Amino acid sequence: MEDASESKNKDIEDSALPVQADRQVRLDRWLEVISAILLSLATVASAWCAYQSARWNGAQALNFSAANGARTESVRMSSAALQYASIDIGIFVQFMAAYSDDNMELAEFLLDRFRPEMKTAVDAWIATKPRTNPDAPLSPFAMPEYTSAAQDEADRLLEIAEQKLDEAREANQRSDNYILLTVLFASVLFFGGVSTKFDTFRVRVALIALAMVIFTATFITAATYPVY
Repeated sequence: MEDASESKNKDIEDSALPVQADRQVRLDRWLEVISAILLSLATVASAWCAYQSARWNGAQALNFSAANGARTESVRMSSAALQYASIDIGIFVQFMAAYSDDNMELAEFLLDRFRPEMKTAVDAWIATKPRTNPDAPLSPFAMPEYTSAAQDEADRLLEIAEQKLDEAREANQRSDNYILLTVLFASVLFFGGVSTKFDTFRVRVALIALAMVIFTATFITAATYPVY
């Protein structure tokens, strides 16, 4: 009886071996399918991030170029504003000499030669009666009516240069971020690819699981980044 029982158990174990082997083959196939899909997605995602990094790097270069151009133009306009101010001061000195000597003909002649911005300030300054009013401004240059369109343009261009510089820095940071994502997706390719080199099923599962976690986290992060 004992021999018969042992023989029966052995027959059951022998019949279970093909079932286990078939189950293992199916698991291996599923693992291969998951690995192939993961590697395909990681390859596409890695290429996309590399493309975006290159695009943002180009945006950085364009913004740096625009910033340099605006800054150069700002310096040119600032130099022009300084030249205009020097002309205003020279004519004003002569105007004051004629005005103080009551040479109104020369004063009127010089007044007509002022730039529109300076003439407005001089007219407002004369209206304060500077010869008799101790509270009058010292000169038209100290009055709000004296403006410089060239200097205003220089300031505007300088603001544009600073804005473009900030945009260039931001584009550079985004390019670096996409490079980091490319590296992370490459690590998914590494873990997914190296998993096929192991015969132990658990090791393969662990490596593919790690690759899936990295891929999911990186993909979610990439979805939050701006696209150029």
